[in-house]
Amino acid sequence: MADRIRLDGKVAIVTGAAGVIGTATIRLLAERGARIVAVDRREPDLKSSIADLPATAQALAITADVTREDEVAEYVRAAVDKFSTVDIFYNNAGIEGEIAPITNYPLETFRRVIEVNVVGVFLGLKHVLPIMLKLTGISRLSRGASMAAAMEHAHPDLPYFYLAFIAVAPSLQGAGRGSALLRQTLQRADAAGAHAYLENSNPRNLALYERAGFSVTQEIKARADAPPVYAMWRPAKSK
Repeated sequence: MADRIRLDGKVAIVTGAAGVIGTATIRLLAERGARIVAVDRREPDLKSSIADLPATAQALAITADVTREDEVAEYVRAAVDKFSTVDIFYNNAGIEGEIAPITNYPLETFRRVIEVNVVGVFLGLKHVLPIMLKLTGISRLSRGASMAAAMEHAHPDLPYFYLAFIAVAPSLQGAGRGSALLRQTLQRADAAGAHAYLENSNPRNLALYERAGFSVTQEIKARADAPPVYAMWRPAKSK
């Protein structure tokens, strides 16, 4: 089925653009016609991600640390100077930190996770939102907020592993990597005897998750102008 979603001329800021998810995101946005502002602190990897974009893509690469407010303000200013507006903000930069029990978890590592995953997100919103509200209005933000609220309301009451995302770079898709990532995560859930839950916005991925034991429990549609999101649940495996 042809992809009918076009973003021609839209300006998209993507943080964490040099990672697997960020690279896949800027490529998809560029293929759909968006102008890209790619932000990451790893300059060599960022250049590689930009080089992989379609030849027709308009892109600006900015090396910045999302935990430093002066650098966040600068990447927003550079985006507006270059493209005059911001239509899309994917506040994607994040780190996992170490996988370890709380009793053994290094404090400095925990602080770094909070700095990137919480403070970095806050700073991005602090500096991007005024631009979006001034130049594009509040309707798009309202739609996103409505969907987020509807998704939160659909979360099950039982404890569960939450699969926030699985992403494979476009050039690597079709070789089973997504299934391998999913299988690895679910092995951790099974070892803990835990249920698993996810939200899926792409109907083409339903079969992948169903093969892994998930089933659709609810179709979430917060507004008439928002695409549906499928809530999917996988019961805990017996030990």
